[in-house]
Amino acid sequence: MECESPLRRHMPIWRRWLAGLLIVAWGTPLFAASSIPAAVIDVPDDLRPLLRQHFTLPEKLLTSEAERGVFVRRAQREIPELLATEGYFSAQVRLGSLSKAGVVNLQVLPGERTVVGELEIEFRGDLQQTALPRAQQIRKAWPLQVGLPFRSEAWERAKNELLTHVAAEDYAAARMVSSAAEVDTEHAVAKLHVVLDSGPRYLFGALQVRGLERYEPLLIERHATFKSGQPYRRDLLLEFQTQLQKLPQFSSIIVNLDTVAAQENGAQTTRVAPVQVQVVEAKSRKLSFGIGYSTNNGVRNEVNYQSYNFLNQAWTLNSAAVVEQNRQNLALALDTPPNPLGYRLLWRASGERTDIQELVTRRDKFGVTRTRNLFGIETGISLNWQQERRIPTGGISETDQALVLDWHWYRRMVDDPLAPMDGSLTEIKIGGASKSFTSDQDFVRSYGRHQSWISMTPHDVLSLRAEAGYTASTTRLGIPQEYLFRVGGTQTVRGFAYQSIGFLEGGAVVGGRAMSTLSAEYTHWFGNWGAAMFVDAGAAADTAPTLKWYRGHGFGARWRSPVGPLALDAARGQGEPGTRVHFAVAVAF
Repeated sequence: MECESPLRRHMPIWRRWLAGLLIVAWGTPLFAASSIPAAVIDVPDDLRPLLRQHFTLPEKLLTSEAERGVFVRRAQREIPELLATEGYFSAQVRLGSLSKAGVVNLQVLPGERTVVGELEIEFRGDLQQTALPRAQQIRKAWPLQVGLPFRSEAWERAKNELLTHVAAEDYAAARMVSSAAEVDTEHAVAKLHVVLDSGPRYLFGALQVRGLERYEPLLIERHATFKSGQPYRRDLLLEFQTQLQKLPQFSSIIVNLDTVAAQENGAQTTRVAPVQVQVVEAKSRKLSFGIGYSTNNGVRNEVNYQSYNFLNQAWTLNSAAVVEQNRQNLALALDTPPNPLGYRLLWRASGERTDIQELVTRRDKFGVTRTRNLFGIETGISLNWQQERRIPTGGISETDQALVLDWHWYRRMVDDPLAPMDGSLTEIKIGGASKSFTSDQDFVRSYGRHQSWISMTPHDVLSLRAEAGYTASTTRLGIPQEYLFRVGGTQTVRGFAYQSIGFLEGGAVVGGRAMSTLSAEYTHWFGNWGAAMFVDAGAAADTAPTLKWYRGHGFGARWRSPVGPLALDAARGQGEPGTRVHFAVAVAF
């Protein structure tokens, strides 16, 4: 004899309760807060969301004929206006039945939906006279073509896109002369007529900079993304403004093409317009303090001093003192503005002490880097000298020095630099040192990293990361730790302690000559909060054949803060005794 469990016996009751709760939750926007709705609207399903969002039902039952009459007249006025925005211009609202409880029933008859019957786009100005092929392309790109439903939102969006498309290149003064939509309600068709005047073609003129007090105009001119006499393109103008807004010397930047002051350029249809740049200079000195925490390095305290006009040359001087639980750093950097070819120099000097995985490292470093950012790709070459003293627990202390020549290539193409949902990041580094040039060991170090963000839905993103590195040398001895590899912790293999995977020397984990990591993470966003699942894998060893892969997996929470997503992860590492928490947050004030 089979006995039915209590859970199974009561399942139908729970299902009925759940169904009732779902019905109440779904109907809340349309119906009154009371258990009995004041009115019920009979409308096709595809139009129900529109009325739910924009038409307000009474909050309580209508007890008199006068109240019901006022409500019905309002519905007969507002509902057809709402449906007209979706192309239903002959909609009717009728009063249906009245229940014994006093619930009003309205019947909505939307009628036939209006479609585009005729379309005429008329161009005036230089676009019609000298750029007929482009005019034809713009007509074909018009989104509200003949046969498509006529909607007010689509009509306004199409006009805006048309004007934006024309004004984005050559025709900076393009304007909409007139637009009309004639609706034949009897036959449910709309005749669209748009007249757009492109005006003359514009060329970029000279820069006119206003608001400078401490700096020379050359600081602005070096960042220009166009040359005088080049055809106008709005994306170049916006890119120019974006680059200027990144300069720490200014608190406000406004860039625009002065079409009023434009002059003719040998032909009546072409004009040269100056580019006006209005700036507000920021304070030239800044002292800031910061505090933060990460599971990699513990509590972080920082003091930073910056000067944006060092020696009155618009050089940026940056000095910082950072104290963390297992890392202390004192650094000084001097950054010069780009030259006319876009190259800039960065001079750096630093002293650092770290105590990670039973390895104490003391490092003094000095170097110079020349970089250039072109078409979203940063390339650079640097020369760095450093002296490093390693003190591993249970191992042999060693002092190494190296003069390293490095080259790097970096590209970041994402939709949002702080919280990417789509795009990719690629980084390549190659460098080396020789005993012939004040180094203790010959080596060549190569490193590559690629990360992709794939938008699965508007609220879901899949992140994939792969990185690998190898230092070619006869031995790891004599090579500074910066040019060797350790992994573990946030950004590499979660579930393991920070830099705990590497080569074991005595009781300390030191860097090896080979490394590789892989990571996959899926995040679903609920507004500014998100939930993530991930799996990481990585290995670091002294030689490639001895690489042993370690895997970690887990889940975490995300928050879109003003400085980028903050992550709180719980991960379990392969072979580790328990779950490890990874967290990083920093606050500057």
